[in-house]
Amino acid sequence: MNTKPLRLLCLCMLLAAGCSATPAAPTETAPKSIDPIIGFATATSAPPPATETPTSPDVLPSATATTAVATTLAPTATQAAPTVAPGMPTAVRESWQNLPVIPQVSDHALEIYRRGQELGNHPQAFSKIGDCGSTPAWFLGDFDRDASLYSLGEYGSLTGVIQQFQGSFDRTSLAARAGFNASALFVPIWADRSLCEASEGPLACEYRVHKPIIAFIMLGVNDVFHPEEFEPQMRKIIEYSEQQGVIPILSTKADNKEGNGMINAVIAKLALEYQAPLLNFYAAAEPLANHGLQADMAHLTWGRNLFDDPASMATAWPWRNLTALQALEAVWNKVK
Repeated sequence: MNTKPLRLLCLCMLLAAGCSATPAAPTETAPKSIDPIIGFATATSAPPPATETPTSPDVLPSATATTAVATTLAPTATQAAPTVAPGMPTAVRESWQNLPVIPQVSDHALEIYRRGQELGNHPQAFSKIGDCGSTPAWFLGDFDRDASLYSLGEYGSLTGVIQQFQGSFDRTSLAARAGFNASALFVPIWADRSLCEASEGPLACEYRVHKPIIAFIMLGVNDVFHPEEFEPQMRKIIEYSEQQGVIPILSTKADNKEGNGMINAVIAKLALEYQAPLLNFYAAAEPLANHGLQADMAHLTWGRNLFDDPASMATAWPWRNLTALQALEAVWNKVK
């Protein structure tokens, strides 16, 4: 008997942190068949009072948001600098923290795109693969909603990619749910039975139903409980995505809950090995106060998607959405 679904459910029940509260945006209905392990909503995730102005850190200017982040991470009282176990390629082991935030997209992405076109994938569609932080209330949903919910500021060139992928930003992915880790994506019990076939896990179902050309793979927060399973499952996700003609954008995470940076190092290593685009969000969050994390060192600090507002850009979620748009634009510019 396969005990992984049961083990995942037990962990979720024991370690639930909640995803019920959301920012000023449409809320998602919490899944009834699975509770979150690490959610993205706590009492401190709501917008600050109007009279409160967060201290503005040295945020990344647009010129460096698309190149390497030169800051060297140093230990702090809240989050230690990652140390990576041997066995990684030297470039990844020693400097994955300083890899570019926005990927330089290889020709391999074009090969995957062409395969996807042969399979009938939609050039205007992308998918979000991950936990509750990959759902529209938090991640990218505003860009399908009223334009008053966001401001591009100096990043006005992103208007083109927003128009290109209209309809995917506010869509709830069939492979993005509270509590998901890399293993859950292949377990049929976690798939939406109203839309998915009996043998399909959430990932296969999402790709069949939405037929995207690109997918953000945003995993690792919930994989700290079974880190030994993370790399083999991520390999399956990348390889399956490529087989289905879907370009996987791998993303590092802002936290270091595992203590040694192993999960982000694995993500960077696999991006190098598979020539997959890497969104190094860890580096984007590094200049922010407390690395863009709330007091629990897991949840991102919340702010509106006002890219020209210093108070908003002192928090992590606007940077999460901005860098995702930039990564999406980089991939689209390569394949269009």
